[in-house]
Amino acid sequence: MAGSKEIRNKIKSVQNTRKITKAMEMVAASKMKKAQERMRASRPYVSRMLAIARHLAHANPEYRHPFVVKRGEPKNVGLIVITSDKGLCGGLNTNALRLALSKIKSWQAKSVGVQVSVIGNKGLGFMNRLKANVVSHVVGLGDRPHLDKLIGPVKVQLDAYIAGQIDELHLVATRFENTMKQTPVESQILPIADLEGEVEKREYPWDYIYEPDAKTVLEGLLTRYIESVIFQAANENIASEQSARMVAMKAASDNAGTIIDELQLIYNKTRQAAITKEISEIVAGAAAV
Repeated sequence: MAGSKEIRNKIKSVQNTRKITKAMEMVAASKMKKAQERMRASRPYVSRMLAIARHLAHANPEYRHPFVVKRGEPKNVGLIVITSDKGLCGGLNTNALRLALSKIKSWQAKSVGVQVSVIGNKGLGFMNRLKANVVSHVVGLGDRPHLDKLIGPVKVQLDAYIAGQIDELHLVATRFENTMKQTPVESQILPIADLEGEVEKREYPWDYIYEPDAKTVLEGLLTRYIESVIFQAANENIASEQSARMVAMKAASDNAGTIIDELQLIYNKTRQAAITKEISEIVAGAAAV
């Protein structure tokens, strides 16, 4: 059995660790609230942009943008993977990267080429170890993603799609469900299938006035829509990251408290055994005299 001094040192070490995890839990809780507000604020923007693009596509059926034209069986695909820059957030990144890996293996089994764009340091390290074809990446987004940092990696994939180098573009990210649940999801963002849905119905007929013309507006709008989808996914991922980190740090703090209680019990038993031994020795010595 370990000595009393060694047990005291262990208790002190766990207490110091618990202070750190408790502080990280509180910081993550503060950041989580702000991240959730930004995420919820950007959701209507993306859905409304899609509604306008859908109405514009239905109003001009003679023009088909490359982003909405399906090209048959894909020979090459693009994949955008969104992860966090830092760890200590439970299985958030592991689940998303496991989903991305399964998609890559399924494409490779069909002899489909894959080129990857990565957002987040954890995903970049994983793809480099996997020796994937990483064509673009961005790291260091911080707690608030900025669209100007995301446009570059996304544009590489969009240019490849327009040039015919890839036939589909997919996205793997983590969707925020609630504080306790974050779900890794995979979705196809090119070609855009949502434009085939029904347009918004109103009591009176109406139409937009386009300047300079509908074709130019549609080209710019669809590009901005794809960028907005990536931006929204980044917001969702950051909200998920802070929620997962808060839960993970709370679990770590609770576990540290349990370990401290167990070590304290062992320490008390060890101290009591030492006292009992000393008393026994004194009694035995007195009896011998």
